[in-house]
Amino acid sequence: MAEHDQGREGGRLRGRTRIEVSSDRGVFMISVAAELAGMHPQTLRMYESRGLIEPKRSPKGTRLYSHADVERLRRIQEMTAELGLNLAGVERVFELETLLDQMSRKVAALERRASELTAEVKRLEELRRELRAEIVPYVRGGALIRLSDLSQ
Repeated sequence: MAEHDQGREGGRLRGRTRIEVSSDRGVFMISVAAELAGMHPQTLRMYESRGLIEPKRSPKGTRLYSHADVERLRRIQEMTAELGLNLAGVERVFELETLLDQMSRKVAALERRASELTAEVKRLEELRRELRAEIVPYVRGGALIRLSDLSQ
């Protein structure tokens, strides 16, 4: 999304354009991403080889890091520097977060299904009550009487 801002500077108009980029779109080259994350570019390459980060690639193969990638790099930095985790621990945290996210989506889907089933059971019970009122018991040699007339 582009946003234009017009202003006056020294008697002439100057324009400023602001562009918002999706957080998962690769926009930073490795040197910029490393600087934003406070790391050396070689560290980013190592994290990529371990599978901790997966930058996009340009058509010519240049690594392109997104805002989300930079945030993930900062999280890795926080877990290793502040929490004392090694890279194996960081990998495990990310695995567990992925698993937690999957399970949360599964629970939400099951809750929606349970709600749908509860509504269906309620509808079927109502239908059963309506049909029960219409059932006519057969009495051998006797008259046919509606069940609802018997309860009066």
